[in-house]
Amino acid sequence: MIRRLRYLVAYVVYMGFWGSRVLLAALFRVRQRTGGIYDRAAREWARGMLRALRITVQVEGREHLDPSRPAVYISNHASQIDIWAILAEIPGTIRFVYKKGMDWIPLMGMAMRAARHIPIKRQVKSAAFAAYDEAAAYIKEGSSAVVFPEGTRSRDGRLQPFKKGPFVLAIAAQVPVIPVLCDGSYELMPRGSWSPRPGTVRLAIGTPIPTTGFDYAARSELAERSRAVLLALGAKQ
Repeated sequence: MIRRLRYLVAYVVYMGFWGSRVLLAALFRVRQRTGGIYDRAAREWARGMLRALRITVQVEGREHLDPSRPAVYISNHASQIDIWAILAEIPGTIRFVYKKGMDWIPLMGMAMRAARHIPIKRQVKSAAFAAYDEAAAYIKEGSSAVVFPEGTRSRDGRLQPFKKGPFVLAIAAQVPVIPVLCDGSYELMPRGSWSPRPGTVRLAIGTPIPTTGFDYAARSELAERSRAVLLALGAKQ
């Protein structure tokens, strides 16, 4: 009960504070820039949530991160904590390709759209491709994208089959794929939980996989290579 209350209070306080600033920035047409309000709000929201819930993040492979070079980060997804860990620790301008159903979340949905995170409706193929086209254009402007190729949170903490769309995105933008493993998050806050436990999450960053010269036909190979890296980093299968 206490853990659930702490989570709800932290969400209201930090999302209220930072989400409202994002909406005000968008209202006054503040431009997107690296390190600006849209980047800072997401990062501080995530760090605030982690701090309030007494969750620490241990990063491995930080040398693979270059904030000056756009990339597509491919991560497993077992918990809401994954989002906070990635936002808190991966530098530069990063935007999530997220499930459109999240738009209903009070304040958060509006703030995500205002900050140019990209919703995707996977059930409609034409809409999904349009979302990836939007993400590719944004990457070419200098930002990075975070995609969960499993499509949704794992129900048991194990790595699920990958969808190919995220890899088409990386190929279209001709930027590296960087596999990211969020390890231990499922144990602290599994899908459906509103009572996150305190503890430590390991964020393991894999070696970037270049996509230069790849075309659409290489999407399956790229997905397999990314999955292999995540398993090597310790993903559960």
